[in-house]
Amino acid sequence: MDLVRKQIRMKLCFPLLSWMVVSLTMTMPSCTAQPKSPLSGHIELNPEWKSMIYMVKPRHFNEIAADYLGQVIDSASISSDGSFSFNHLPFPASPLLIELVVQKKGVRYANHLSDENPDEANYMPLVLLPEETVVVDAGLTNFQKSSTIENPSPDNQAMIGLRDKRLNAYAILQSELTEELQDDSLLLEKEDVYVRYRKVLMDYAQSTGSLEAGMVAIRWVSPTGDFERTPEFLHGQCMKWKEIKPQHPFTAELCAAADEDALPVMIGDEMPDYTMPLLAGDTMKLSTMLGSRMTLIDIWASWCAPCRKENREILAPLWASYKDKGLQIIGYSIDSNGASWKTAISKDGATWTHASHLSGDDSPFMEALRITTIPANYLLDTNGKVLAKNVFGEELKTLVTEYLK
Repeated sequence: MDLVRKQIRMKLCFPLLSWMVVSLTMTMPSCTAQPKSPLSGHIELNPEWKSMIYMVKPRHFNEIAADYLGQVIDSASISSDGSFSFNHLPFPASPLLIELVVQKKGVRYANHLSDENPDEANYMPLVLLPEETVVVDAGLTNFQKSSTIENPSPDNQAMIGLRDKRLNAYAILQSELTEELQDDSLLLEKEDVYVRYRKVLMDYAQSTGSLEAGMVAIRWVSPTGDFERTPEFLHGQCMKWKEIKPQHPFTAELCAAADEDALPVMIGDEMPDYTMPLLAGDTMKLSTMLGSRMTLIDIWASWCAPCRKENREILAPLWASYKDKGLQIIGYSIDSNGASWKTAISKDGATWTHASHLSGDDSPFMEALRITTIPANYLLDTNGKVLAKNVFGEELKTLVTEYLK
């Protein structure tokens, strides 16, 4: 009888125990860890901006910081409290450069990067890391400028440092671009302002040990990929990263862009020994016209206002002071009208050697130098080796004076 009662009690207990297990399973928190996000954070909302944030991946060097070119690989909604989290992508196997992007309402494409004014840039370059969540805090307006990263990795610390350098340099640039510099004759002075701005980015690219920050810095030096005025910098960056990270795809693509055979003639190169059609009507090889101590090749045109100003205010005084002390000046014009060329020479008092193919923008000499921009100049030693290039104004006066004194 006791055995029967015991069996009945056990039969009654088993369903009860089963119900308790199911109930506990349903009410207790799961012990299974929630998937971590490679990127999350908080955004200060603005009604003029979409409540979405996008992850854009530059697949190639020329897609870095490039409008519409990067690949959108994920997106996340920004909650009403400003939080967001990317949960659809796994952590990268190795450091991955991405651009975190926000868009105003009405903007159609998620990979549109607004970068004309760094103060208002709508994206922030970041480096995602294996098994490490990157946490970002920012505002939708002035997104790049306001972005902060919680406990940033060395790569992301380098990216923040680059961002801050650019913002500071841009503020200086804006303060120096005065109304006066809008005059066409002051184009060289205006260019010098931009040269100083770019130098900040170039110096950062040279000093950083982060490949990702370095690549962004290179692209920010020239977002259009035009390194005609700075080929030495591009070539130097190729040499740097070939030594540090030779296997990285960005390194190979950077070095393809920095091919010496495609870049303009650089400092340290020998000037092409080109045959020049001279003003007097004859032709001579450049090597036969070199000065006994220094040669200045000045590339100009009669219609180029800063070129004419340089003729009158810089080259004419230099010629008067040093033509008997080993200086040769060869002016090469890209004019197409011979009368205009000769009139400009006369008006500017440019009594040094002159040459031109009178072929305008299709100048074969410009093609040999692989350049398209004037004013341009090259300072050569007695063997035709390039000592310096694109030095103008008082800086040119000082350089020539110091070299020939």
